[in-house]
Amino acid sequence: MDLSLSQSIIPTPIIPYNKSRTFNFTLFPNFPNSNSKSKHFLRKPLISRQNRPIRIRAQTPNVNNINHNNDNDRFVLEDVPHLTNFLPDLPSYPNPLQNSKAYAIVRQTFVHPEDVVAQKVVVQKDSPRGVHFRRAGPQEKVYFKSEEVRACIVTCGGLCPGINTVIREIVCGLNVMYGVDDILGIEGGYRGFYSKNTMRLTPKVVNDIHKRGGTFLRTSRGGHDTHKIVDNIQDRGINQVYIIGGDGTQKGAALISKEVEKRGLQVAVAGIPKTIDNDIAVIDKSFGFDTAVEEAQRAIYAAHVEVESVENGVGIVKLMGRYSGFIAMHATLASRDVDCCLIPESPFYLEGRGGLFEFVEERLKENGHIVIVLAEGAGQEYVAHDLHQVDEKDASGNRLLLDVGLWLSHKIKDHFTNFKKMAINMKYIDPTYMIRAIPSNASDNIYCTLLAHSAVHGAMAGYTGFTVGPVNSRHAYIPIARVTETQNIVKLTNRMWARLLASTNQPSFLNSDEGIPEKVDQEPIEVTNSVKTTSV
Repeated sequence: MDLSLSQSIIPTPIIPYNKSRTFNFTLFPNFPNSNSKSKHFLRKPLISRQNRPIRIRAQTPNVNNINHNNDNDRFVLEDVPHLTNFLPDLPSYPNPLQNSKAYAIVRQTFVHPEDVVAQKVVVQKDSPRGVHFRRAGPQEKVYFKSEEVRACIVTCGGLCPGINTVIREIVCGLNVMYGVDDILGIEGGYRGFYSKNTMRLTPKVVNDIHKRGGTFLRTSRGGHDTHKIVDNIQDRGINQVYIIGGDGTQKGAALISKEVEKRGLQVAVAGIPKTIDNDIAVIDKSFGFDTAVEEAQRAIYAAHVEVESVENGVGIVKLMGRYSGFIAMHATLASRDVDCCLIPESPFYLEGRGGLFEFVEERLKENGHIVIVLAEGAGQEYVAHDLHQVDEKDASGNRLLLDVGLWLSHKIKDHFTNFKKMAINMKYIDPTYMIRAIPSNASDNIYCTLLAHSAVHGAMAGYTGFTVGPVNSRHAYIPIARVTETQNIVKLTNRMWARLLASTNQPSFLNSDEGIPEKVDQEPIEVTNSVKTTSV
């Protein structure tokens, strides 16, 4: 016997048996145990928010411990629609993956039909099990013959790192895993269904598009006409639709799915949620977010170098974040060179005790420079008040934002020059379009692959009207309505925001007697959306 091996073996302690010892196994009283044959396990009805029959069941231990007036042992499955809901006689076929050499090494090739993903990963002993979603992945049965599939892919809305990776992996996933050869690319967003030509997509065509930024299929905002789009889908014989886009795009996908159901078409509609701001509800994060945070570091680093090299340097970096400040918050935490982070969820004020002007003055006296990271949606009410602007919206229904970065640069410079009689060196950096246009990094590339493959598996399995994404790190199929009913925002009562405040030591800006500042008598600020690095 090898002596080194024997020395590494740690003996297992033997616990003497004691009849008086009792063990309490009720910490997770609602955890299903499918292997138990005890009569003390009772099947309970599953609460579902879909009308179709659900095979997933909940079990509870020892009937003597059940409180029949308490439904805490139940859980809710928010299931996604299936083609058999309105086409009950639709035949199924064996999944081609069972013959795949690549998947032959997988211990369990197919996802069990009763697998679900919990929305809440942390629960208490007596708390409800809560909402669950169907686990994503390949199913043993599919509802499309590979040779009869005609799929299409469309991209809508703004640019985001990773779109081309999703396109590539949908094409390669359909072709390599399921043997689908007929795949179309819809050019120019939703209106491309009825006003643009399509292109044929093959693994060779999309082979290296993941190395490029933007979208290979081009994009547009608006242009959604449900009836025209479904007419085109029907005329072209398309039976799988993959839609990549943000909140408005996913709402459009839901309308397409409903119209398809109304017409009784065997068409699976799958959504892949896209937003660089990470403001899509339910899912852990959106693709492109990690890349955006990583690239934002370059702008913050540049601002820090600039202001550290001059006297009284003030650097402002404006990052994406229309309604939520996730990019600004994570970039600030990652950088450690930022003195103040301003986001839409946390109102701030300029003048008075605890205001931004006072904080800037303190940091200039202490360090000789300051770096401010600003989300584009922050302080919009102040800018609109100063410029007498009314809310306007783009073709997608998003509010058109004014350039809060340029506005704040002028306000700070005006305050210190005219009121404090202090000369400052202002540096304003807006890297928005530089960040949006780059290819995704390694982390997002892997993530985009998983999203694309999950969408393909779901569509082939006959699910429709769903979107995909990780919930507690497990990919799931989520009803589109759940990701569009609300937006994910930074919670100011969470530990992550507390970590940021501790890192920057900035004021919370929770109390102000100033309200919206009075209009300053000066020339209107010219607001643009171009990429810029300016000294004010």
